[in-house]
Amino acid sequence: MREELFDDFRSIVLQKRPLIDVRAPVEFAKGAFPNTVNLPLMDDEERHLVGIRYKEEGNEAAVALGHELVSGETKRRRVEAWCEFVRNHPEALLYCFRGGQRSQISQRWMAEAGCSVPRIKGGYKAFRRYLIEETERSLERFEPLVLGGRTGSGKTLLLERFDAAVDLEGLANHRGSSFGRHITPQPTQIDFENALAYELIRKTAKGYRTLLFEDEGKNVGRLYLPQALYERLAEAPLVLLETPMEERVTITFDEYVLRAQAEYEREGFESPLEAWRDDIQAAIDRIHRRLGGERHKEVSGMLQRAFEAQKSGGSPQAHRAWIRYLLENYYDPMYDYQIQKNASRVVFRGDAGAVEAYLESRGLCTTSR
Repeated sequence: MREELFDDFRSIVLQKRPLIDVRAPVEFAKGAFPNTVNLPLMDDEERHLVGIRYKEEGNEAAVALGHELVSGETKRRRVEAWCEFVRNHPEALLYCFRGGQRSQISQRWMAEAGCSVPRIKGGYKAFRRYLIEETERSLERFEPLVLGGRTGSGKTLLLERFDAAVDLEGLANHRGSSFGRHITPQPTQIDFENALAYELIRKTAKGYRTLLFEDEGKNVGRLYLPQALYERLAEAPLVLLETPMEERVTITFDEYVLRAQAEYEREGFESPLEAWRDDIQAAIDRIHRRLGGERHKEVSGMLQRAFEAQKSGGSPQAHRAWIRYLLENYYDPMYDYQIQKNASRVVFRGDAGAVEAYLESRGLCTTSR
């Protein structure tokens, strides 16, 4: 059988090629690539046993044990799963960790079953290295522009209107604040970095010379930005979105109360409202030290009263009070301090309409066009 290798990593990204990862589930869980399915050659226990045999008796004995463990009906099911995926995704590619024995064996077994698929040259390790290096190279291909503004000003909503925007919070599955957790967990750091690399490669391939980012710190939840990108964004021109307090309360209420509570409902919690309240209180507790004892006690009481009012009367509107309190007494003072430190970076400020017009004047087109 002629081995069919594939090493055009850029086309994998731009064409969104589906990938089959034949590594064990424990390896896949640490990090993989977008558009990838884990259909392992060996499960975790089988890989563990083969690893022990390799250390004790060498490669030949380990391969023999692997063939013994993955044989008969087990082998048939795994080959059929690979072939079924390729039938549904003819453009699929195959990889293991280094592009070695596991992907070679999988590729050969599939060919014997009448199903041909190329494997990635160098496997996961080579493609991962390419994405890391390409993230750094991409920084030379665009000028970053950072969209800032007070909490609740609608930065994410405005960001979504521009195709040349990179949604770091979306990639990180986090809203970017102490209250920003979603029910579904954040990706692994490796998954985040890989998805970010995909995004930068695709945006620059479209010819965008300016990319728009929301103003973030070094971290988005528990994930952190690649150091080179963080340093570039920390010095980039800053556009400030200015939004009246009442509108900021409404935006925050819609996101953190209405949509968040709906998320808890969809996830099937036995007591979704109580689960949501507990998580909001946990977020308030996480900022206890920075709030101070009195303010922590006051905002906690406001949350509890709003929760009880909603539970008894059905209306969530009372939650607007603790949102306003946190915006005025916690978030705004921090924002004022940060803007004062970064005043020299500010190139424009205005309301949503004015900021959108300014961004368009910088060559960024809205997605509706």
